[in-house]
Amino acid sequence: MEAVAGLTDELAAVVSSARRRALRDGDQQIDTAHLLHALLESDPEVRAVFEGGPQVARLLGYLVQRSIGYGLRWQSAAEDSGALPVFTGVTGWSPVASGAMEDACARAERRGEAHARGTDLLAALVAAPDARAVEVLRRAGVDTEALPERIERRATGCVAGGENG
Repeated sequence: MEAVAGLTDELAAVVSSARRRALRDGDQQIDTAHLLHALLESDPEVRAVFEGGPQVARLLGYLVQRSIGYGLRWQSAAEDSGALPVFTGVTGWSPVASGAMEDACARAERRGEAHARGTDLLAALVAAPDARAVEVLRRAGVDTEALPERIERRATGCVAGGENG
């Protein structure tokens, strides 16, 4: 599949989990909220970006609510930021999710790495302000404007032990 090329095995597993979640939720496409949910469940580096257990628990709570009805208004509609055409050629992916995956791979390339990591995808999700994942992050009280810097600090190893933000 096009959108999985250039990913670590761990991130490919995130994509598989997001695909299963979309099918279970009755959604037509993998969207950014599915990707965020799968990242939080499986990637300790992604969870470490957030302000500890309570914030991750709030995020997962919102995402579970979404999967049991909170997001019904999203079903049958393509996630679209308005910046991309509704169909990008990657079947089964929202345009925003597809673009985020491409951005994650480009981030890894700029770093000189062959494969994107979960934090690359998280950074790409946050960079799309109209993404469903960003809506969930905001509803859970995450400062989405500060998140890119926190992701970058973790990626470069500039995080002191016990830092909350």
